[in-house]
Amino acid sequence: MSNQPAPEIELLHAAYAAFNARDIDAALALMSADVVWPRAFKGGFVRGPEEIRAYWTEQWSEIDGHVEPVAFHPEDGGRILVEVHQVVRDLAGMILADERVGHCFTFEHRLIQSMEICSLP
Repeated sequence: MSNQPAPEIELLHAAYAAFNARDIDAALALMSADVVWPRAFKGGFVRGPEEIRAYWTEQWSEIDGHVEPVAFHPEDGGRILVEVHQVVRDLAGMILADERVGHCFTFEHRLIQSMEICSLP
């Protein structure tokens, strides 16, 4: 087995980097046109790039989140569970959450098809 990460893991590294840089266009370029994304702090899901753009824009006007992937766990069916260190601050810089969370991703045509919050192994 090679030491090169799977293309999907490289894609996820790029997506987290774009999110943390607040580069919405770069992040959305890594997602399918019908991507499904959780509204982590609001509940429910958004669908498609424009709904994600609106959700992230709203989220960043209220909180400052930083998500750093720590480990990648490939699962059956091509899913990847990402263990993430998440730090959420209010706009004044006070830490609201500092925790490890799980993000489960599915892919289609080498693009992110969906993400959901899931429990860690």
